[in-house]
Amino acid sequence: MDTINRITVLGSGIMGHGIAQVSAMAGYEVVIRDIQQSFLDKAMEKIKWSVNKLVEKKKIDQNEAERILNRIHPIVDIDQALKNSQLVIEAVPEDLNLKKKVYEELDRYTNEDVIFASNTSTLPISEISSFTSRPNKTIGLHFFNPPQLMQLVEIIPGKQTKQEIIDIAINFINKVGKTPILCKKDVPGFIVNRIFIPLVHEACYSLERSDVSLVELDSASKYKMYLPMGIFELADYTGLDVIHKATTEMHSRDKKVIFPHPKIQELYDKKEYGQKTGKGFYQYQGDNYERVQLTEELAKKFDPIALVSVAVNNACWLLSNNVCDKEDLEKALKLGMGLKKELFQTAEIFGIGNIINTLKDLQSKFGVFYEPDQYLLMLNK
Repeated sequence: MDTINRITVLGSGIMGHGIAQVSAMAGYEVVIRDIQQSFLDKAMEKIKWSVNKLVEKKKIDQNEAERILNRIHPIVDIDQALKNSQLVIEAVPEDLNLKKKVYEELDRYTNEDVIFASNTSTLPISEISSFTSRPNKTIGLHFFNPPQLMQLVEIIPGKQTKQEIIDIAINFINKVGKTPILCKKDVPGFIVNRIFIPLVHEACYSLERSDVSLVELDSASKYKMYLPMGIFELADYTGLDVIHKATTEMHSRDKKVIFPHPKIQELYDKKEYGQKTGKGFYQYQGDNYERVQLTEELAKKFDPIALVSVAVNNACWLLSNNVCDKEDLEKALKLGMGLKKELFQTAEIFGIGNIINTLKDLQSKFGVFYEPDQYLLMLNK
């Protein structure tokens, strides 16, 4: 940890300013950089609001709040922003061409000892690291939204990332008070999105293939699958633009990982992104997040076994491909998706045999996406 005391965060959006804040709270000197001063001013206002909330709640005192804010330096000039930084965390929009430009620029302005980290949620780290002259010093640090509140950070090495860089990344995430989970292979969707994104599409198919209503399916996913909220509610909260982007990137790299339902594309085309635009699967009013009224009574109207089966099958794929172990998988789903019960405990409730039969039935009707994973078949022996 002696090697890192100054960090540069590229991008001042929700993720960028959140990462800057948690880093400063852990004692790091942080530069936050964006292409316009107005973007940085807005980011600093949000950081100040967030830090002041901690003072109001008596989590920190006013002196500590001032120390945190004094550690954050908003800078537009790229050369100045990167000066003396040991770690650069890139949090620019999920556009591979944009990231290519950013990393090529980084290479020009930083010495070879500087570590590059991307906050991407779906783009392969090996592809991103290929834009640099130091793929062995490039790593994924996938903070979850919002970074101030969410505990999970997926750590994703690229194919050439050195073990020393992985160790430094894990130490850094521990130092900022988050829980690091190592994604041992750079697979589309990493760990949490490998399960969450296909689940949103499967919920659309379940809605289409049955006479269930939106709130009945959501109630079942909350009360029978132990999600923190309904799957459609969670999709609206996450942002359907985010889900659409993740879908496109994951499916372009591995057709087996996801079975896209046209509804996501349709909502994206209409710019109905969920809570942030006032309409997605549900309609919303005002800035405050409105919870959909889901009940255990409504949950009785729908059996979510197809949803459970798809989630469990994708989890089994991660395990059989040695992307992570079962303990880390369950921890990631608890912290990243908010699962109230371990996924494999839920699988036992529904029955492994029933899950396999459901997948085989779906495979015969709708294709190879539903083929049961070998790890899942082994669980039934």
